[in-house]
Amino acid sequence: MEFIKHQIEKVKPHFEKGGKWEKHYYSFEALETFLFAPATTNDIKGSQIRDAIDLKRLMMTVIISMVPCLLFGMWNVGHQHFLAIGQAASFGEKFWIGVVQVMPIVVVSYGVGLGIEFVFATFRRHPVNEGFLVTGMLIPLVMPPDVPLWQVGLGTAFAVIIGKEAFGGTGMNVMNVALTARAFLYFAYPTDISGSVWTYIGEAKTVAGYSGATPLSLAADAATAGTNVIASFNSFGAGWNEGVFTFSNMFMGIMPGCIGETSTLMCLIGAFILIATGAGSWKVILSVFGGAYAMGLLLNVIGGNAFVEMPAHYHLVIGGLAFGAVFMATDPVTASQTETGKWIYGILIGVFTVLIRVFNPAYPEGIMLAILLMNVFAPLIDYFVVSANKKRRLQRATV
Repeated sequence: MEFIKHQIEKVKPHFEKGGKWEKHYYSFEALETFLFAPATTNDIKGSQIRDAIDLKRLMMTVIISMVPCLLFGMWNVGHQHFLAIGQAASFGEKFWIGVVQVMPIVVVSYGVGLGIEFVFATFRRHPVNEGFLVTGMLIPLVMPPDVPLWQVGLGTAFAVIIGKEAFGGTGMNVMNVALTARAFLYFAYPTDISGSVWTYIGEAKTVAGYSGATPLSLAADAATAGTNVIASFNSFGAGWNEGVFTFSNMFMGIMPGCIGETSTLMCLIGAFILIATGAGSWKVILSVFGGAYAMGLLLNVIGGNAFVEMPAHYHLVIGGLAFGAVFMATDPVTASQTETGKWIYGILIGVFTVLIRVFNPAYPEGIMLAILLMNVFAPLIDYFVVSANKKRRLQRATV
């Protein structure tokens, strides 16, 4: 590392004011501060709190919390592949298939996103925003393993330019950038991000009876057909993978789905890292789970169709609810900022997720739309919370 640092210091004068590459200073600065903590200090006098954290280090903490989902997702992509073609394989073979399929998606996401960030930084003459360090990992994790790479690049470009840079860059965006990319692809190319695209098959042929359905699609089909959802889960996979949709399997994430969203367990490990380091709000995470579970229980009481009557705890392990609650809803830019607002914000995300799933068969995965909707209303929630606090304080002051 000392050698790298020495080489960076050697070329740094060329990027500083008066150097021949002056206009590319902020691109150079982004690389330098990514590798090494900046040695700059401020000149403000008086007492100050100092630590080793900055925005890049905070973003790296969030990325580390997503590593369990990424690694498990790679293995699961390979596992589902070999199940679909009816072949036995070792752990290493499964993981390698996942690496080969997933890493290009990650590379395209970071390549396109950071490329756009560097272009905007150069023309606007401002430091490169660090927010895409997290977004660049989130986008691949919410994609199906078979998504075309050109769509990943297009969705990433749309999300960065329209969803973030148009609003002023990191910290100014109204909606979660990664979910903006997914929503764009969902509505622009629905056949490539819905249906049976959740398992990577490649050039191989599937075994007889194979289906790449997800638990949410099965539940929606059961509601339409009037059959019991749990019975559909238990009977699915006959002839090629009996018991794929047991509750324990869905909690572990050993099922078809988006690359990083299937495992509730891996998401909870990520939640522990975020909460322990202070990078994520436990109030938002807990309230999303709580809102979804409470809404599920209420629908169980009301009844109406098979999806409505599905046990409430199944809503917590199917689809991307756990991933959305841990990594999307906790986005500090688009979430509520007040402590009371965080509870309201999270509960409403959980409630709307279940409502969208159950009553809108066109969008069986409700967490995406629920978070984007509440991103828009988060400032309004905070406004009413702050107004209520002011009103209570004024009343106490007049007593």
